[in-house]
Amino acid sequence: MHLLFKELSNNHEIAVYDTNELYGEKGKFRVLEFSNAAIQGAMDLNHPKRIMFEYPRAMIHLMEFNNPSFEDVFLIGHGIGTIASHFAEKKFKIAELDDKVVELSKRYFGYLKNNVIIGDGRHILESEEPHAYNYIILDAFTAKGTPRQLISKEFFKITKEKLDSEGAIIMNLTGRGENDKLIKAIYTTVSKEYAYTKLFLLPSDGFNDILNIIIIASNKPIVFQARHMAGFTEIELGEGHIIMDI
Repeated sequence: MHLLFKELSNNHEIAVYDTNELYGEKGKFRVLEFSNAAIQGAMDLNHPKRIMFEYPRAMIHLMEFNNPSFEDVFLIGHGIGTIASHFAEKKFKIAELDDKVVELSKRYFGYLKNNVIIGDGRHILESEEPHAYNYIILDAFTAKGTPRQLISKEFFKITKEKLDSEGAIIMNLTGRGENDKLIKAIYTTVSKEYAYTKLFLLPSDGFNDILNIIIIASNKPIVFQARHMAGFTEIELGEGHIIMDI
């Protein structure tokens, strides 16, 4: 591993490094990592346009398949800008809490846009015009997981007001799958605001492993092609509790 940058920001420790192996794959990779080895983004330096991780590939499929002509996206959580870079011709407004993350995405990962606003994603979204967006994407984590204010009933009500009539919210989450009480609660809470909700997880061999989970919710039926979901499979969840603002 070759360390390029390491610093304690206002929110967490941030590191950028190059490595010749990532998740068992040999090559030449550049990684953005937060505290506790939480990888926020990675680039294949030999193939910079390649999307390394399964969850953005699955989210991109859901976006393209449910609304091929979408134009306007509000994204909470910048990382290295993977999805916004992939859709370079679309209009993205991105909210990111940490200005250092944005700086590093430009310096080390080639992010070219000036469409990131520094600040709290929920507060920024609240100030947007009604029905302004085709998609709202949530990909925001702290050391404790997704902030409560971004998974509450009140937040999902705001997202519904900012989406057009056929819009959808898509969330990247982590948890222990169908037995995870918090994931059940998020699924149940968003389902109270939207007519259609689907949940997908990336299977793992370990029973207690932390899994990548995607939830999509909309007021129109949700469609997808399993072969393009990058290994994510749809599952049904039981009822959970409703998450409210504290």
